[in-house]
Amino acid sequence: MDFFTSHDGIELACHVSGDGPSLVCLPGGPMQASAYLGDLGGLSAHRRLIMADLRGTGRSAVPPDTSSYRCDRLVEDVEALREHFGLDRMDLLSHSGGTNLAVLYAARHPERVSRLVLVTPSVAAVGIRITEEVRRETARLREGEPWFPGAFAALEKVMSGQATPDAVQAIAPFWYGRWDETARAHKAAEDEQRNNEAAAVFGAEGAYDPDATRAALARFTSPVLLLAGERDLNSPPAAMAELAALFPHAELVVQAGAGHFPWLDDADRFVATTSAFLRQVGERSKGAGEWPAQIRRETSSG
Repeated sequence: MDFFTSHDGIELACHVSGDGPSLVCLPGGPMQASAYLGDLGGLSAHRRLIMADLRGTGRSAVPPDTSSYRCDRLVEDVEALREHFGLDRMDLLSHSGGTNLAVLYAARHPERVSRLVLVTPSVAAVGIRITEEVRRETARLREGEPWFPGAFAALEKVMSGQATPDAVQAIAPFWYGRWDETARAHKAAEDEQRNNEAAAVFGAEGAYDPDATRAALARFTSPVLLLAGERDLNSPPAAMAELAALFPHAELVVQAGAGHFPWLDDADRFVATTSAFLRQVGERSKGAGEWPAQIRRETSSG
């Protein structure tokens, strides 16, 4: 456990584990304590993971000004973390709703990001629209599952504006590639780690300026990996391809059979994909030439 002070005097916490070059990790939720990330399926064997607890979550202090939970205002907390660890440039990984924060950080401080990994990302900060039909098509990939009829009926309720607690709970199996005991335990723990008040402020009015963010990302020259789950209802691959196209140097990998938490669904595949990207980019940056200015879409096997 490590603590540091942000720009406004709030004490923030982060969890450090593993060996190798530092990788700063921003959790999703939004505003979820970082504990649900675990060690990202064993990625700590390849990198020193610096897991941030955003303000008001985990071991970090609750700010007196709750408007500071807004995503664009959290950017300077990330900058304070970078300064605390003395990182001139950093490799940055984020998950789900936390990718909005990572994207805003990269847009505001592009010179501080050497590599960017977006895992099953949200698209709120860049204004990409995911249609209900795309979500239905993604959900129907699970039609053979015994829980599907009830979960699909609940999904229809949620999409029609009837997001009751029971309906939200009923669609939980869609978030995981396998709805097994591991997934159930992960979901139960995750529900206890979220700051709902902070989550309600995170994307409040004024948090995002999609046009400005898109323009900034078009000038972002560092390599980007987007890792999508084939079965992910929240971040379906088609929307992830649209997000990847906003970056000059992006690679999109769709992990077969995975949901919203790909390190749980196939840890070996997730770690291999992520560590290879970080390693290869590092090797290329030392040699001649540039990271290819193209988007490579592929589906992992097994």
